Amino acid sequence: MQSNFSPSSVPTRHAIRGALLDFVADPFYYPELECVRYFPDGLLVVESGLIQAVGDYGSLQAEYSDLPTTHYSNQLIMPGFVDTHIHYPQIEMVAAYGEQLLEWLNQYTFPTEAKFQDESYARKIAACFLDELLKNGTTTALVFAAVFPESVDAFFTEAFQRNLRMIAGKVMMDRNAPDYIRDTTESSYEQTKQLIQKWHKKGRLLYAVTPRFAVTSSDRQLQLAGQLLQEFPDVYLHTHLSENVKEVALVSELFPDSNGYLDVYDQAGLVCHRSVFAHGVQLTDAEFERLSAAQAAIACCPTSNLFLGSGLFKFDRAKSRAHPVKLGMGTDIGAGTSFSLLQTANEAYKVAQLQGMSLSAFKSLYLATLGGAEALNLAEQIGNFTPGKEADFIVLDLQATSLLKLRNPQVPPTLETLADTVFALTILGDDRSIQATYIAGELAYERIGSTGASSGAYSSAHASAS
Repeated sequence: MQSNFSPSSVPTRHAIRGALLDFVADPFYYPELECVRYFPDGLLVVESGLIQAVGDYGSLQAEYSDLPTTHYSNQLIMPGFVDTHIHYPQIEMVAAYGEQLLEWLNQYTFPTEAKFQDESYARKIAACFLDELLKNGTTTALVFAAVFPESVDAFFTEAFQRNLRMIAGKVMMDRNAPDYIRDTTESSYEQTKQLIQKWHKKGRLLYAVTPRFAVTSSDRQLQLAGQLLQEFPDVYLHTHLSENVKEVALVSELFPDSNGYLDVYDQAGLVCHRSVFAHGVQLTDAEFERLSAAQAAIACCPTSNLFLGSGLFKFDRAKSRAHPVKLGMGTDIGAGTSFSLLQTANEAYKVAQLQGMSLSAFKSLYLATLGGAEALNLAEQIGNFTPGKEADFIVLDLQATSLLKLRNPQVPPTLETLADTVFALTILGDDRSIQATYIAGELAYERIGSTGASSGAYSSAHASAS
């Protein structure tokens, strides 16, 4: 199976025809069918990288009949996936055997990340990483770099060249790690400040202040991270929280004056509406309530939590009506085992089932699109097909494998029948289900040879005038 990662040269104003699915509200709190927008034969109009119009093809055809139009038949078009927690330096250590979190970090992660002081090496890995994201339909991600500023420069350089909406930051860690992977309290502040000034809001790039987790940061380093949030109030805070039982116990030992893991960050001024905390498996009810009050977000990472034996995320607590917490899904490469948010949804379903809760496909796909955008405070820019938003979207092949072809013989004609089709997609789908990925309206990746797929880059052969 061939793939094409070359950006296409498309007209600044063009249209995409096919089955369109997106979300307009949170299905955890409202009737599911009222949260879903579905056009079995829809038209998506793009101009200068933004969505201009969306609706039923029959209703919009006359108004836009002059536009070059790409028609994806028997396929499903959705907003691009949003990965709310992932580590780009860990791509080459995915599937590292045998350890839980703390041992895994020392045995595998730190030696791997040490390579990223070499910017040329980091750029090579960043390019591979971004290609994998596009191949899996992920158009926006919140990304850990390594402790070295060179790793951030490499990542942002590659992402900028691709015109991607990406958020990333330099890891801050001044203790409880080998010398070769540590920074210092002051250097972490100065380097982070310089990187913010260099990269934040350059193109579609955004910066996240990134202490690795409380175990590897001193009180002073966390305080300086909080100071950076005060100095640059529109950057993000991205870190780990309550992932593993041993980790939570160690944090309690290291911070005896805190009232729990989240309070360590709270005392440093790191719990706010632009904070994203990965995992949250071991959170207490009081911590969920505090996250809700602060309007902070959690990135749920089921493949990672299962692989490292960390535990089962409590969806019911995060999405409670009394204390709702913004929630997105993260693949958490490299403890996570797949770049695919479809496969992440697969594991999320099983995690919920083990706790007596059925996680519908609409809920999972909401978390992977609009929910992820809301968790990252980007719902005004991405997440659904509302006109004016950035035109990052994907084309899903509902028949990408022989089993899916048997399971999904046609594009569902109604919203009710769609629920069964997309559930099968979230359980059986993976990168093979991504037929195409568009960035700012331009074809950035296409899987050539899929069932019902158009071939080649955007061209007269690729499009059918409609």
